[in-house]
Amino acid sequence: MQLRTILARDMREALARMRAEMGEDAVIVGSQRARDGGVIVRAALDHPEEPASVVAPESAAAILEQDNAAPATLEDTHRSALMRRLRGERSTNATARNFNRAELLSLLRTHRAPESLAHDLAKAAEQSGLNDMTLALASALDRRMKLAPIDFARPLALLLVGPNGAGKTAVAAKLAAHAKLGGRAVKLVATDADGAGAIARLETFAQHLDVPFAVVESAEDLAKAVARCRAENVSLIIDTAGFDPRNGKARAAFAALSKIESVETVGIVSAAGDAEEVSEITGALATLGAKSLIITCADVVRRLGALVTAASGGLMLAHITRSAYVAAGLETVTPLSLARVLIDSGAGDSNQGSAQ
Repeated sequence: MQLRTILARDMREALARMRAEMGEDAVIVGSQRARDGGVIVRAALDHPEEPASVVAPESAAAILEQDNAAPATLEDTHRSALMRRLRGERSTNATARNFNRAELLSLLRTHRAPESLAHDLAKAAEQSGLNDMTLALASALDRRMKLAPIDFARPLALLLVGPNGAGKTAVAAKLAAHAKLGGRAVKLVATDADGAGAIARLETFAQHLDVPFAVVESAEDLAKAVARCRAENVSLIIDTAGFDPRNGKARAAFAALSKIESVETVGIVSAAGDAEEVSEITGALATLGAKSLIITCADVVRRLGALVTAASGGLMLAHITRSAYVAAGLETVTPLSLARVLIDSGAGDSNQGSAQ
């Protein structure tokens, strides 16, 4: 079975793309409304190998265009295998595995996923009725993951919130680069006036990106900056001081910033953290008003329990990052791509998984 996630402006466009890319036998297995007003459709095809000889070149191009529209480096291996099938080539490293609940539980434990989450995913995967381990896990993740890549089609004021060391400043630079490449005017703002080197680092990023930079020291000043940027049709990326969102006093002190009109709070957590800790932090960020989440440091972990926990914790998953370099940008993960990485990285020695 082949699963594909299609992003489109409306259901009519999604259906047209599904038929062009997957054929008339494809069916919709799930859909949801995207934050930008579009739709996200999950489509399935029972026998992806059979049409290889009749797929038109433009259909392959459409697949690549979709990938360009919603880049997901974690799907590179899957996309390469798909393109080989479209060309009629035989795969030399087929990794299809029959579903086995006990084996899936063991794999999720290897990744240090919390026990309750591991059992929930294994149960949902079994209930999917899919025989392929990867597809069954993808189906289970699909029930929990909510995808909402950040779209700069309109001016945004994004307030980045998270604990110390989560990577907020680097994410701020990546978002600014993403906006600028999309043709959107953008400005970087720092609120951590007392942080050691925080302002200098963000200012350096701003200089390299050739975008305006400012420092604000109060919620009132930030509110004025947000209103001014909206009037000028400029997006604002706001870097903040790190704090533990589970701490009630720290959360209360930060609440004034998150309540500014037109500000959208984006949680930042690290995949390198303990999965249980990340679960608690993600829940606290939701309490603070965060609607979406960016997961960092996916390039430095071999056990993906924290990433899975954060991605399925209820907040909209906007992006992950797998590089410290601003040019590497932001990646979009789908349930299928995450399931494939979990299965493939856990297929060998349980102590040698890899997110690469």
